[in-house]
Amino acid sequence: MRRYLAARLLQSLIVVVLVTTISFFLIRLAPGDPFSFTDFTMSSAAREQLRVEYGYNQPAPQQFIRFLGNVAHGRLGYSHSMQRNVGTVLAEAVPRTLLLMSAALFAAFALGIAVGALQAVGRGSWLDRATSAVLLLFYSIPDFWLALMALLALAYWIPIFPSGGMMDPVLHDYMSLGGRIRDVLAHLALPALTLALLSAAGIARYQRAALLDVLPLDFVRTARAKGLGERTVVMKHALRNALLPVITLLGLSLPALVGGAFFVEKVFAWPGMGYVAANAISARDYDLVTGTVIVGGIMVALGSLLADLLYALADPRLRTR
Repeated sequence: MRRYLAARLLQSLIVVVLVTTISFFLIRLAPGDPFSFTDFTMSSAAREQLRVEYGYNQPAPQQFIRFLGNVAHGRLGYSHSMQRNVGTVLAEAVPRTLLLMSAALFAAFALGIAVGALQAVGRGSWLDRATSAVLLLFYSIPDFWLALMALLALAYWIPIFPSGGMMDPVLHDYMSLGGRIRDVLAHLALPALTLALLSAAGIARYQRAALLDVLPLDFVRTARAKGLGERTVVMKHALRNALLPVITLLGLSLPALVGGAFFVEKVFAWPGMGYVAANAISARDYDLVTGTVIVGGIMVALGSLLADLLYALADPRLRTR
Protein backbone atom coordinates (compact mmCIF):
# COMPACT_ATOMS: atom_id res chain seq x y z
CA MET A 1 0.00 0.00 0.00
CA ARG A 2 2.86 2.38 0.79
CA ARG A 3 4.50 1.77 -2.58
CA TYR A 4 1.17 2.35 -4.29
CA LEU A 5 0.69 5.62 -2.39
CA ALA A 6 4.25 6.78 -3.19
CA ALA A 7 3.77 6.01 -6.88
CA ARG A 8 0.47 7.93 -6.98
CA LEU A 9 2.05 10.91 -5.22
CA LEU A 10 4.90 10.93 -7.75
CA GLN A 11 2.43 10.79 -10.65
CA SER A 12 0.43 13.64 -9.13
CA LEU A 13 3.57 15.75 -8.74
CA ILE A 14 4.53 15.16 -12.38
CA VAL A 15 1.03 16.17 -13.54
CA VAL A 16 1.11 19.39 -11.49
CA VAL A 17 4.57 20.31 -12.85
CA LEU A 18 3.51 19.66 -16.45
CA VAL A 19 0.27 21.65 -16.12
CA THR A 20 2.13 24.53 -14.46
CA THR A 21 4.80 24.58 -17.19
CA ILE A 22 2.26 24.57 -20.01
CA SER A 23 0.15 27.32 -18.44
CA PHE A 24 3.24 29.44 -17.68
CA PHE A 25 4.33 29.55 -21.32
CA LEU A 26 0.82 29.55 -22.79
CA ILE A 27 -0.32 32.76 -21.10
CA ARG A 28 2.87 34.50 -22.25
CA LEU A 29 1.98 33.72 -25.86
CA ALA A 30 -1.00 36.07 -25.57
CA PRO A 31 -0.42 39.68 -26.64
CA GLY A 32 0.59 42.14 -23.94
CA ASP A 33 1.73 41.76 -20.36
CA PRO A 34 0.48 42.87 -16.90
CA PHE A 35 1.40 46.50 -17.64
CA SER A 36 -0.06 46.80 -21.14
CA PHE A 37 -3.74 47.23 -20.24
CA THR A 38 -3.69 49.05 -16.90
CA ASP A 39 -3.33 52.74 -16.03
CA PHE A 40 -3.24 54.25 -19.52
CA THR A 41 -1.90 57.50 -18.06
CA MET A 42 1.40 55.73 -17.32
CA SER A 43 4.20 56.67 -19.69
CA SER A 44 5.91 54.13 -21.92
CA ALA A 45 9.16 54.66 -20.03
CA ALA A 46 7.47 53.85 -16.72
CA ARG A 47 5.90 50.69 -18.20
CA GLU A 48 9.25 49.55 -19.53
CA GLN A 49 10.87 50.18 -16.15
CA LEU A 50 8.25 47.98 -14.48
CA ARG A 51 8.80 45.23 -17.05
CA VAL A 52 12.53 45.32 -16.30
CA GLU A 53 11.91 45.35 -12.55
CA TYR A 54 9.67 42.28 -12.65
CA GLY A 55 11.67 40.49 -15.35
CA TYR A 56 9.00 40.55 -18.06
CA ASN A 57 11.52 41.89 -20.58
CA GLN A 58 13.50 38.66 -20.37
CA PRO A 59 12.90 35.60 -22.59
CA ALA A 60 10.20 33.22 -21.33
CA PRO A 61 12.67 30.42 -20.38
CA GLN A 62 14.59 32.82 -18.12
CA GLN A 63 11.32 33.99 -16.57
CA PHE A 64 10.41 30.34 -15.93
CA ILE A 65 13.72 29.63 -14.18
CA ARG A 66 13.19 32.70 -12.02
CA PHE A 67 9.65 31.57 -11.25
CA LEU A 68 10.83 28.09 -10.21
CA GLY A 69 13.34 29.68 -7.86
CA ASN A 70 10.61 31.74 -6.24
CA VAL A 71 8.34 28.69 -5.88
CA ALA A 72 11.20 26.74 -4.29
CA HIS A 73 11.35 29.47 -1.64
CA GLY A 74 7.58 29.41 -1.12
CA ARG A 75 6.82 32.53 -3.14
CA LEU A 76 4.25 32.46 -5.95
CA GLY A 77 4.92 36.00 -7.11
CA TYR A 78 3.07 39.31 -6.92
CA SER A 79 -0.42 40.00 -8.24
CA HIS A 80 -0.44 43.31 -10.10
CA SER A 81 -4.22 43.36 -10.46
CA MET A 82 -4.85 42.69 -6.74
CA GLN A 83 -1.81 44.64 -5.50
CA ARG A 84 -0.92 41.81 -3.12
CA ASN A 85 1.21 38.69 -2.99
CA VAL A 86 -0.27 35.76 -4.88
CA GLY A 87 -0.01 33.54 -1.81
CA THR A 88 -2.13 35.97 0.21
CA VAL A 89 -4.78 36.20 -2.52
CA LEU A 90 -5.02 32.42 -2.88
CA ALA A 91 -5.06 31.89 0.89
CA GLU A 92 -8.31 33.86 0.95
CA ALA A 93 -9.81 32.42 -2.26
CA VAL A 94 -9.08 28.69 -1.86
CA PRO A 95 -11.17 28.15 1.33
CA ARG A 96 -14.13 29.79 -0.41
CA THR A 97 -13.77 27.50 -3.41
CA LEU A 98 -13.41 24.48 -1.12
CA LEU A 99 -16.62 25.49 0.66
CA LEU A 100 -18.45 25.75 -2.66
CA MET A 101 -17.03 22.48 -4.00
CA SER A 102 -17.76 20.60 -0.77
CA ALA A 103 -21.38 21.72 -0.76
CA ALA A 104 -21.73 20.92 -4.47
CA LEU A 105 -20.10 17.49 -4.12
CA PHE A 106 -22.28 16.52 -1.18
CA ALA A 107 -25.46 17.65 -2.92
CA ALA A 108 -24.45 16.08 -6.25
CA PHE A 109 -23.68 12.65 -4.80
CA ALA A 110 -26.73 12.64 -2.51
CA LEU A 111 -29.03 13.62 -5.39
CA GLY A 112 -27.30 11.43 -7.98
CA ILE A 113 -27.28 8.28 -5.85
CA ALA A 114 -30.91 8.76 -4.82
CA VAL A 115 -32.13 9.39 -8.38
CA GLY A 116 -30.01 6.55 -9.78
CA ALA A 117 -31.40 4.10 -7.23
CA LEU A 118 -34.93 5.27 -7.95
CA GLN A 119 -34.40 4.74 -11.67
CA ALA A 120 -32.92 1.26 -11.20
CA VAL A 121 -35.79 0.09 -8.99
CA GLY A 122 -38.36 1.37 -11.49
CA ARG A 123 -36.47 0.36 -14.62
CA GLY A 124 -38.52 0.90 -17.76
CA SER A 125 -41.28 2.84 -16.00
CA TRP A 126 -42.49 6.31 -16.96
CA LEU A 127 -40.57 7.70 -13.98
CA ASP A 128 -37.34 6.13 -15.22
CA ARG A 129 -37.85 7.58 -18.70
CA ALA A 130 -38.83 11.02 -17.40
CA THR A 131 -35.88 11.33 -15.02
CA SER A 132 -33.53 10.08 -17.75
CA ALA A 133 -34.71 12.87 -20.05
CA VAL A 134 -34.26 15.49 -17.32
CA LEU A 135 -30.80 14.17 -16.44
CA LEU A 136 -29.76 14.23 -20.09
CA LEU A 137 -30.94 17.83 -20.30
CA PHE A 138 -28.83 18.92 -17.32
CA TYR A 139 -25.86 16.87 -18.54
CA SER A 140 -25.97 18.66 -21.91
CA ILE A 141 -26.37 22.22 -20.63
CA PRO A 142 -23.15 24.31 -20.50
CA ASP A 143 -22.24 25.29 -16.95
CA PHE A 144 -22.19 29.04 -17.59
CA TRP A 145 -25.63 28.92 -19.29
CA LEU A 146 -27.20 26.99 -16.40
CA ALA A 147 -25.63 29.46 -13.97
CA LEU A 148 -27.12 32.41 -15.88
CA MET A 149 -30.56 30.76 -16.02
CA ALA A 150 -30.46 29.97 -12.30
CA LEU A 151 -29.44 33.57 -11.60
CA LEU A 152 -32.30 34.94 -13.71
CA ALA A 153 -34.92 32.51 -12.40
CA LEU A 154 -34.15 32.42 -8.67
CA ALA A 155 -32.52 35.79 -8.05
CA TYR A 156 -34.36 38.18 -10.38
CA TRP A 157 -37.66 36.72 -11.63
CA ILE A 158 -38.38 34.91 -8.33
CA PRO A 159 -36.01 36.58 -5.85
CA ILE A 160 -35.50 33.69 -3.46
CA PHE A 161 -31.70 33.85 -3.22
CA PRO A 162 -29.15 36.70 -3.36
CA SER A 163 -27.88 37.53 -6.83
CA GLY A 164 -24.18 37.16 -6.10
CA GLY A 165 -21.25 37.55 -3.77
CA MET A 166 -20.49 35.59 -0.63
CA MET A 167 -22.28 37.76 1.92
CA ASP A 168 -24.30 40.92 2.31
CA PRO A 169 -21.69 43.69 1.94
CA VAL A 170 -23.57 46.06 4.27
CA LEU A 171 -25.39 44.04 6.94
CA HIS A 172 -23.19 40.95 7.33
CA ASP A 173 -20.85 42.39 9.97
CA TYR A 174 -23.81 43.56 12.08
CA MET A 175 -25.53 40.15 12.16
CA SER A 176 -25.38 37.59 14.93
CA LEU A 177 -23.31 34.44 14.42
CA GLY A 178 -26.36 32.51 13.28
CA GLY A 179 -27.37 35.36 11.00
CA ARG A 180 -23.91 35.45 9.38
CA ILE A 181 -24.01 31.70 8.78
CA ARG A 182 -27.47 31.96 7.21
CA ASP A 183 -26.27 34.87 5.08
CA VAL A 184 -23.33 32.86 3.69
CA LEU A 185 -25.53 29.78 3.11
CA ALA A 186 -28.07 31.89 1.22
CA HIS A 187 -25.34 33.22 -1.08
CA LEU A 188 -23.86 29.70 -1.39
CA ALA A 189 -27.13 28.05 -2.46
CA LEU A 190 -27.31 29.08 -6.12
CA PRO A 191 -23.70 28.40 -7.18
CA ALA A 192 -23.64 25.11 -5.24
CA LEU A 193 -26.98 24.04 -6.73
CA THR A 194 -25.75 24.83 -10.25
CA LEU A 195 -22.58 22.74 -9.85
CA ALA A 196 -24.53 19.96 -8.12
CA LEU A 197 -27.09 19.65 -10.93
CA LEU A 198 -24.33 19.46 -13.53
CA SER A 199 -22.54 16.66 -11.68
CA ALA A 200 -25.58 14.78 -10.36
CA ALA A 201 -26.72 13.87 -13.88
CA GLY A 202 -23.63 11.76 -14.59
CA ILE A 203 -23.56 10.28 -11.08
CA ALA A 204 -27.20 9.17 -11.36
CA ARG A 205 -26.62 7.40 -14.67
CA TYR A 206 -23.54 5.67 -13.27
CA GLN A 207 -25.39 4.65 -10.09
CA ARG A 208 -28.33 3.32 -12.09
CA ALA A 209 -26.08 1.09 -14.21
CA ALA A 210 -24.16 -0.15 -11.16
CA LEU A 211 -27.34 -1.01 -9.25
CA LEU A 212 -28.84 -2.81 -12.26
CA ASP A 213 -25.72 -5.00 -12.34
CA VAL A 214 -26.10 -5.87 -8.64
CA LEU A 215 -29.86 -6.50 -8.41
CA PRO A 216 -29.83 -9.85 -10.32
CA LEU A 217 -27.01 -11.32 -8.18
CA ASP A 218 -27.51 -14.33 -5.91
CA PHE A 219 -27.14 -12.51 -2.58
CA VAL A 220 -29.95 -10.13 -3.54
CA ARG A 221 -32.25 -13.03 -4.45
CA THR A 222 -31.33 -14.69 -1.17
CA ALA A 223 -32.29 -11.53 0.74
CA ARG A 224 -35.66 -11.49 -1.02
CA ALA A 225 -36.13 -15.21 -0.28
CA LYS A 226 -35.68 -14.48 3.43
CA GLY A 227 -38.80 -12.33 3.28
CA LEU A 228 -37.14 -8.93 3.47
CA GLY A 229 -39.02 -6.00 2.02
CA GLU A 230 -37.94 -4.61 -1.33
CA ARG A 231 -36.84 -1.33 0.23
CA THR A 232 -34.63 -3.15 2.75
CA VAL A 233 -33.19 -5.37 0.03
CA VAL A 234 -32.28 -2.40 -2.15
CA MET A 235 -31.01 -0.05 0.58
CA LYS A 236 -29.16 -2.44 2.89
CA HIS A 237 -27.91 -5.04 0.44
CA ALA A 238 -27.91 -4.04 -3.22
CA LEU A 239 -27.15 -0.33 -2.90
CA ARG A 240 -24.24 -0.82 -0.49
CA ASN A 241 -22.52 -3.10 -3.00
CA ALA A 242 -23.41 -0.87 -5.94
CA LEU A 243 -21.77 2.16 -4.33
CA LEU A 244 -18.26 0.83 -4.89
CA PRO A 245 -18.01 1.84 -8.57
CA VAL A 246 -19.46 5.26 -7.76
CA ILE A 247 -16.46 6.01 -5.54
CA THR A 248 -14.38 6.29 -8.70
CA LEU A 249 -16.51 9.24 -9.74
CA LEU A 250 -15.32 11.21 -6.71
CA GLY A 251 -11.92 11.72 -8.27
CA LEU A 252 -13.39 12.26 -11.72
CA SER A 253 -15.86 14.84 -10.39
CA LEU A 254 -13.19 17.13 -8.97
CA PRO A 255 -11.69 18.18 -12.32
CA ALA A 256 -15.19 18.90 -13.60
CA LEU A 257 -16.03 20.90 -10.49
CA VAL A 258 -12.79 22.87 -10.62
CA GLY A 259 -13.42 23.69 -14.28
CA GLY A 260 -17.10 24.42 -13.70
CA ALA A 261 -16.36 26.62 -10.71
CA PHE A 262 -14.30 28.85 -13.01
CA PHE A 263 -17.44 30.03 -14.84
CA VAL A 264 -19.97 29.57 -12.02
CA GLU A 265 -17.96 31.66 -9.58
CA LYS A 266 -17.63 34.38 -12.19
CA VAL A 267 -21.38 34.45 -12.91
CA PHE A 268 -22.34 34.55 -9.23
CA ALA A 269 -19.37 36.75 -8.21
CA TRP A 270 -18.41 34.10 -5.65
CA PRO A 271 -14.95 35.28 -4.53
CA GLY A 272 -13.19 31.94 -4.93
CA MET A 273 -10.30 30.71 -6.98
CA GLY A 274 -12.26 30.55 -10.26
CA TYR A 275 -13.43 34.14 -9.88
CA VAL A 276 -9.88 35.26 -9.10
CA ALA A 277 -8.48 33.32 -12.07
CA ALA A 278 -11.04 34.78 -14.50
CA ASN A 279 -10.19 38.32 -13.44
CA ALA A 280 -6.46 37.55 -13.52
CA ILE A 281 -6.64 36.25 -17.10
CA SER A 282 -8.40 39.39 -18.33
CA ALA A 283 -5.77 41.52 -16.54
CA ARG A 284 -2.82 39.45 -17.89
CA ASP A 285 -1.80 38.89 -14.27
CA TYR A 286 0.81 36.24 -15.03
CA ASP A 287 1.79 35.23 -11.51
CA LEU A 288 -1.79 35.04 -10.24
CA VAL A 289 -2.92 32.92 -13.21
CA THR A 290 -0.01 30.54 -12.74
CA GLY A 291 -0.67 30.37 -9.00
CA THR A 292 -4.31 29.42 -9.54
CA VAL A 293 -3.24 26.73 -12.01
CA ILE A 294 -0.79 25.27 -9.49
CA VAL A 295 -3.37 25.19 -6.71
CA GLY A 296 -6.05 23.86 -9.04
CA GLY A 297 -3.73 21.11 -10.26
CA ILE A 298 -2.89 20.15 -6.68
CA MET A 299 -6.59 20.01 -5.76
CA VAL A 300 -7.40 17.77 -8.73
CA ALA A 301 -4.41 15.50 -8.06
CA LEU A 302 -5.33 15.16 -4.37
CA GLY A 303 -8.93 14.43 -5.32
CA SER A 304 -7.85 11.66 -7.67
CA LEU A 305 -5.53 10.26 -5.00
CA LEU A 306 -8.34 10.37 -2.43
CA ALA A 307 -10.62 8.45 -4.79
CA ASP A 308 -7.95 5.76 -5.27
CA LEU A 309 -7.45 5.45 -1.51
CA LEU A 310 -11.19 5.21 -0.85
CA TYR A 311 -11.49 2.56 -3.54
CA ALA A 312 -8.62 0.60 -1.97
CA LEU A 313 -10.27 0.82 1.45
CA ALA A 314 -13.60 -0.33 0.03
CA ASP A 315 -12.07 -3.21 -1.98
CA PRO A 316 -9.65 -5.30 0.13
CA ARG A 317 -8.23 -6.96 -3.01
CA LEU A 318 -6.52 -3.69 -3.97
CA ARG A 319 -4.62 -3.42 -0.67
CA THR A 320 -2.50 -6.46 -1.44
CA ARG A 321 -1.32 -5.18 -4.83
